[in-house]
Formats: sequence, structure tokens, C-alpha cells
Amino acid sequence: MTVTAPARAVGTSNPAGHATTPSTGLTIGPHRIGTPVVLAPMAGITNVAFRQLCRELAGAALEREGLASAGAGLYVSEMVTSRALVERTPESMRLIRHGAGEFPRSVQLYGVDPMTVSAAVRMLVEEDHADHVDLNFGCPVPKVTRKGGGSALPWKSGLFRDIVRAAVRAAAPAGVPVTVKMRKGVDDDHLTFLDAGRAAEDEGVAAVALHGRTAAQHYSGAADWTAIAELKQAVTGIPVLGNGDIWSADDALEMVRQTGCDGVVVGRGCLGRPWLFADLAAAFSGRSVRVRPGLAEVAAAMRRHTELLADHYGDELKGCRDIRKHIAWYLKGFRVGQHLRAQLALVETLAALDELLAELDLDQPWPGEPAEGQRGRAGSPQRVALPEGWLDSRVLEGPAARMIREAELSVSGG
Repeated sequence: MTVTAPARAVGTSNPAGHATTPSTGLTIGPHRIGTPVVLAPMAGITNVAFRQLCRELAGAALEREGLASAGAGLYVSEMVTSRALVERTPESMRLIRHGAGEFPRSVQLYGVDPMTVSAAVRMLVEEDHADHVDLNFGCPVPKVTRKGGGSALPWKSGLFRDIVRAAVRAAAPAGVPVTVKMRKGVDDDHLTFLDAGRAAEDEGVAAVALHGRTAAQHYSGAADWTAIAELKQAVTGIPVLGNGDIWSADDALEMVRQTGCDGVVVGRGCLGRPWLFADLAAAFSGRSVRVRPGLAEVAAAMRRHTELLADHYGDELKGCRDIRKHIAWYLKGFRVGQHLRAQLALVETLAALDELLAELDLDQPWPGEPAEGQRGRAGSPQRVALPEGWLDSRVLEGPAARMIREAELSVSGG
């Protein structure tokens, strides 16, 4: 990967360009993360293949810059449902697989029933599948929230606390830390992040992460970094991580500067840019170098990603079908004709992929601004799908109590 320095020098948090003291990293339970950056769990994206690619590209770039000791963050798996994991469905067991040398092994769980979550965590730690467990309270997808799960669940404060307590207690004998990822709340009239953050800290979690949007926003508008700052003021005994609108290493530094958060969680910003973690590690080390790959290097990353996906699925066709959704992200900003883009989006074999990649103008340098900025779909604000009467009370009772027990039956993640 080509490594260059931007026009202005950047330290760990100063937007004016004056280098500041490098980050001291992030501590999550017994784990010391050299760079305070977490890869956000993304369904269909953060499988073992993508995580390995991120580690490989970041590691190679950091080695060249003499920053290998910094490490490039914590990489979290796709979300897996607690019930599916307890039932050992083939898909759930695939989702919790980790690559050789992947440490800490981080698994995100979704659950709505304290007993089921406890059983899933106990299985993960007793059978040595994870070194870190993250609990998902941030998913805004309607099929999750309409049954009271994901970002809807913290509204029922007692249930939220019970689930967190059950997970922490189940993980404690093995010394495995539990963390929580959440949103601001259901909507601007039903905010939960401060109460939930304090409750999670009280129940013994090792860190809390906040996406600065409500469920109603989905991914639209701008993330509210002031909410992250508020949470940092309210939760003082454990790390607070910020999430939302981090498209570059400089964005990450600015979030830390504005909010005082202890680290960042990066999701859509790394789509088609698995080398972003090298930039983040360099930035938090007080260095101004940034990876700026030309099209030849991007094509090599696409090829490696596809190869890893084929290995992950044990099926070349599945791997090629999976890479299709990544093509537009990888090629963002580069001059590639629509016909060739369309052919790449239909690729079925590695040999066919190689032929198509050879047709690219591989001498193109990094396109700069056209390749930067937002990635993934932003969508628009929407009314949150919720169980009937969900917002009437913060106590779980009546029909809602019966409905929420079904919430794990039809969500992604196994």
C-alpha cells in the first residue's frame, strides 16, 4: 500500500494540525488494545475474512512505518443471536469462528431474555470461543425493534439491566470482559443512553459504546457527538467509546477531541477501505502518515478479500457472490466504466475476477476527495417499529412481555 503524509500534520486530537501526545491505548478488562479503535460489528461484512484482511493490511502498513507495536485495534464479529447460539445452529457456529492468531477473539451477542443470554455467554467462555463479549443494544432494523429488541430494548430499563447483569456474571468466572453497544434511544422523545450507560457500569461491564443517533434516525443525518460527550461525563469508571460519522482517521481524532471519549468504533467508514485501520493506528500514535492506495493496490485488496471469503465459506461461488456488494465501495472515486463495474458485480469465479481486474487502468493513483467521505446507505428518518404500547411504560409487562420472548426467532445472526 502507498503511504503518504497529508498536507497538514495531525496529532492525536488537534484539528488545527499541531501534533499532540499519542494515545496510550484502550483497556477492556484484561485486554490492552494498543490503538483505541474497534471495528463495529456489521451483518454480512465483519466476518472472519474481512477481519483478517483488515489485520493484514494494517499490519503490513504499520510494519513499514515502524509502528507494528501499536497494533491496529479490536475487531468484533458479526452479531449472533443468543438463542441460535445456544441451539448451536450451523450459521451461529460459523459466525463465532475466528482466524488463526486472532486475539482478542471478540463476539457480539444479541438477546432479549436474561437466561438465554447467560447461557450463550457461558457457552462462549466455557468452550473457549471468545475473549471478549459485546452486547448489541443498538440495532435499528425494524424486524428487531418491532419485537422490542436492539435499540428498542434499553427503554425497558429493568430488562436491560437484567440482561447485562446476566451476561457479566456468566463471563466473570473465565475473566472475559463484557461490553455494551447502544444508541441514544428510540427517538428524541425517548432517550435512554445516560440511564443505560450508568446501569451498564453499575452491573460491571468493561466499556460502553454509543452510536450518536437514535433508532428513528437509522443512519440518516449527522451523528450527535455531544451525546457521546454527555455519556463520558456520566460514566466515569470505565471506557466510553464513540461511534458515528468516522470516515477518516482525522474524524476519529476530532471525535476524541470534541467528546473526551476513550476510543472510537468504526463501521461504515471502512467499507471498501480495509486499510483504514492503519491510518487510525498511525493517527493515534501521533503520526501524520496515511495510506493512499492506487487502483492496482485496491484491486489486489479486492482479490485478497475474495480469496479469504472463498476460504471462509469453503465455496468459491459463495465467496465471489459475497464480494459483489463490496465492489462499489472499493472502486469509489476511481475511473471505472459502468460496463466493467457491472461485470465485476456478477463475478462467479476467482479466474473471472482476475480477468476483469486486469482490464482496469491499474496505473490510476488514489483519487483523493472523490474516494473520501460517507460510505454505505444513509437512508432517511423513519418511525421505529415497536410492539404495541412499548413506549407507554419503562416497565416490561403485559403483551409486550410475551412478545419480546419471540424477538430472537427471526433476526439475522443465525
